Amino acid sequence: MTTKKTVTKKAAPAKKAAAKKTMTAWDKVQIARDAKRPHVYDFIANVCSDFEELHGDRLVNDDRGLVAGFGMIDDEKVLILGHNKGATVEENMASNFGMANPDGYRKAMRLAKLAERFHNPIVTFVDTPGAYPGKEAEERGQAEAIAKSLEFFSGLKTPVVVVITGEGGSGGALAIAVGDKILMMENAVYSVISPEGCAGILWRDGKMAPAAAEALKITADELIKLGAIDEIVPEPAGGAHKNHKVACANVKKAVLKAIKDLKKLTPDELVEARYAKIRSYGNFY
Repeated sequence: MTTKKTVTKKAAPAKKAAAKKTMTAWDKVQIARDAKRPHVYDFIANVCSDFEELHGDRLVNDDRGLVAGFGMIDDEKVLILGHNKGATVEENMASNFGMANPDGYRKAMRLAKLAERFHNPIVTFVDTPGAYPGKEAEERGQAEAIAKSLEFFSGLKTPVVVVITGEGGSGGALAIAVGDKILMMENAVYSVISPEGCAGILWRDGKMAPAAAEALKITADELIKLGAIDEIVPEPAGGAHKNHKVACANVKKAVLKAIKDLKKLTPDELVEARYAKIRSYGNFY
C-alpha cells in the first residue's frame, strides 16, 4: 500500500519592497540634518591626504563657516571648499552651524582663483541651512558676495565638482555649488528654502513642513529627474551617519571619476559646457 506524502508549501518570502518602509522627503530631511552625519572635516580626513587649510579673505577675517585648503585625492591635487557645521557645540557656535559669512565666500573665491592659476580641480562639499543672516553679514555685503560667487564660479577655467552632502540650503549653498558635475548623496536635500520656511509662507503653519518637503522636490531622486544634479552617490544602510568610512569611500570614488572625465575637456570647453548646464536649469521640455 502506497502512503501519500503531504507536501507542505513554504510561505513565499515577503517582498523587500513591502518589508522596507518607503522613505518620505521629510524622512530624508531628518537624515540630512543628523548631527552624526559626516561633516567637511570627516570628508577631508577620509577622502584627502596632505591637506593644508588656508585662511582669510584678505579683507575682513577668516570665516569658520567655510573651510578651504589644498590637498591630494590619490594622485589629484585639488582645492577643497566646504561648509563647516561643526561636530561639537563649540564648533557649531564658531561656524554658525555651517552658515557662512560674506568673508567665507570671498575666501572661497580667492583660493579658487589660485586653483585656476595652477590648473587644479576644485571640489566643494555643500552642507548648510543657508547663508548667515546676521546683521554684520548683511552690513558686509552678504547678498553681493553670493551673487559675485555665482558669477565667479560660472566662469572658472578649471574643473569644479560639487558634492551636496547634507543640507543644500538656498543661496548659501548655491554660492559654492556652481560646477561642472553636481553630485548628491543619497539622503541629502537641496532646496531654495527649508521645508519649515516654505510651510510658514504658504500655510502659516510649521506643522506643514512634511507636506512642503514633498512639494519642493528636494530629494536626490527628484532632483536627478529634473536635471538639477548629475549623479546620486549611494550611502550605507540607514544613512551616511551609520558608517562614515563607507560613505566617504563612495564620495571619493564618484569625485575621482568626475575629475577624470572633466580633465578631458579644454578650459574653454569646460566654461562653455558649464554655461549650457546653468542655462538649462528650469527648462523641463
